[in-house]
Amino acid sequence: MKPIRQTDAELAPTYASRDFARSIPRDRVPHEGMPADVAARLVRDELLLDGNPALNLASFVTTWMEPEADRLAMEVLNKNLIDQDEYPQTDEIHRRVVSMIGRLFHAPDDATPVGTCTVGSSEAIMLGLLAHKWAWRKRRAAQGLPADRPNVVFGADVHTCWEKFTRYFDVEARVAPLSPDCHVLTPEGVAERVDENTIAVGCVLGTTFTGQIDPIGAIAALLDRVRQRQGWDIPIHVDAASGGFVVPFADPDLAWDFRLERVRSINVSNHKFGLVYPGIGTVVFRDASDLPEELVFKISYLGGEMSNYSLNFSRASAPVLLQYYNFLRLGMSGYARIVGNIMDNAQYLQERIDALGRFRHLGDTRAIPVVALTLADPSEPPETLDLLSETLRERGWIVPAYPLPANAQEIRVLRAVVRENFSRDLAELFARDLEAALAKVDRLRTVHRPPVSDDRPHGVC
Repeated sequence: MKPIRQTDAELAPTYASRDFARSIPRDRVPHEGMPADVAARLVRDELLLDGNPALNLASFVTTWMEPEADRLAMEVLNKNLIDQDEYPQTDEIHRRVVSMIGRLFHAPDDATPVGTCTVGSSEAIMLGLLAHKWAWRKRRAAQGLPADRPNVVFGADVHTCWEKFTRYFDVEARVAPLSPDCHVLTPEGVAERVDENTIAVGCVLGTTFTGQIDPIGAIAALLDRVRQRQGWDIPIHVDAASGGFVVPFADPDLAWDFRLERVRSINVSNHKFGLVYPGIGTVVFRDASDLPEELVFKISYLGGEMSNYSLNFSRASAPVLLQYYNFLRLGMSGYARIVGNIMDNAQYLQERIDALGRFRHLGDTRAIPVVALTLADPSEPPETLDLLSETLRERGWIVPAYPLPANAQEIRVLRAVVRENFSRDLAELFARDLEAALAKVDRLRTVHRPPVSDDRPHGVC
C-alpha cells in the first residue's frame, strides 16, 4: 500500500514556518496569506509587548469576567445590536438594561426612564447633551427668543469628551478652572457662568484626575435658586462614568442622581465598575419627556420599523448581554459585596502608602476607589513621580503620572485605580514595590529627603 504523503504544513511546527524568517506586512495588506496558526501566533507574540491588564492600575476598565461570561460573549459575538427585527430578544434585553440602570439611579416611580447603551461614556455624554441642547432650543423658540448661542457649564475636571462635544456640536464651553486647593466644580463656579443660554451644567461623579466627586447636591440647590430668581430652567447632566456603579453601593444615602429634581440625565460606563468588558456605556434620562422626540429616529430597516437614538449604528451586542448577565448573576447584594471589597482594598492601599510619609493624597478613597497621590514635600522635584512611574513599570505595574488641568497644573499626580481583580495580596505587593521604587529613585538621585507626613485629603473644597 502506497504511504500517504504529508504536506510540509502538516510536518512543520508553527515556528518552523517561513513566515517567521521574514518581515511581516505592517502598512499594506499582504499579497499572499499564511496559515491560521501562524497568523494567530504572530499577533499573539506582538501583543506580548503590551502591559499586563491585571497590573494596569491606570485603567478604570474591566479586565476580568467569570468563565461563564467569557463563554456567553463568544456565543453572541456574531450578533449586531442594531438588528432589532432579527434579534428581538436581544433588543428586549437592551431595554431591560437601560430600565434597570434608570431604577438603580432612583428614577421616580411615576416616570419612565429611557435611554440607550452606547460604545462608551463619550458617546453617552454627547447624546445626553444633544438632548439638552434641543430641549433648550425648543423652549427658546416657544418664547420667541434667539437660540443661536448655546453654552454648557462644567469644571476643568471633566473628561476630554466634554470638550469634544462643544467643538463637534457648536456649543460654547464655559469651563470653571481648578485651583491648587480645589479640584472639583463648585456652586460658585457654576453661578459665575450660567445664563439664559445655558443648556445644562455638567457634574462629575468621580473625576478621572483624582477620583473626587463634584458637590452635585449643592449645585442642584444653586440651580433651583437660579430658577426661582431668573427663571432659567437649567438641567444637570451627571457624568457618572466612574462612580455610577460604585456610589449606589458604597454610599447609598448620597443624593446625586434622579433623587435630585434638577438631574435630568446620567451616563455611566458599564465597562468600568459595571464589571463588563469594553466597550459599553449607557445614557439614561429621568423620563421619556426629557428626550426630544425629534432626536429619536424611526427607521424601516431589515424588515421592520425600529427606534434609534445613537451616534453610530452597528455595534456589538455582547457587552449589553454581559451587563444583563451581571445584573442577574450578582443582584444588588452581589454588587454591594464586590464594591465593598474594592473600597476596603483601596483604603488599605491608601493607608499603606500614607505610612511611607512621602505623599499626600488627593480626595478620599471612601468615595471612589482611586488612590491619587502627590508629593508631600513641596521642595521635592515633581519629576520624582514620573521616575516612580517608570520604575514601577519595571515590575509590570502600570501607574500613570500627570499634571492636573489648568490653574492647578503645578500639582503632579500618581494615580492607581483599584478594580475588582485587585486583591489584598496585590495591594500588599504594590505597596512593597512602591516603597522599593522610592528607595531606588532616591539612590539614583543620591538625594536623602526626610519623611513628611500629611494624611489629610487635599483638593476638597
